[in-house]
Amino acid sequence: MKARILHNPDCSTSRAVLEMIRAAGIEPEIVAYLETPPTREELVAMLVAMEASPRDILRAKEPLAVERGLADPTLSDRDLLDALLENPVLIERPIVITEKGVRLCRPKERVLDIL
Repeated sequence: MKARILHNPDCSTSRAVLEMIRAAGIEPEIVAYLETPPTREELVAMLVAMEASPRDILRAKEPLAVERGLADPTLSDRDLLDALLENPVLIERPIVITEKGVRLCRPKERVLDIL
């Protein structure tokens, strides 16, 4: 099985999910999304596959999100998507992609659904 993880090595949850994938016998493609952020098309495709909105993957407590007022419920999905693409630190992680689906793996056990 192929797997891809949008990973931040500084995040304990992201590291734990990576280890869970490897423990399942899968060596995933690791995407350091802060250095190589997804394109608009990739991010939209992930959201569609997760049946999620940009707000669902927004790190709302991130200082930049607070500073920019991104918790404002009147902001459109387009506004939030633009913010996520401009500042990938605002994207919640880890997001794992396999042939069985796409999941934001918070809590980390959510990865088990797609392995």
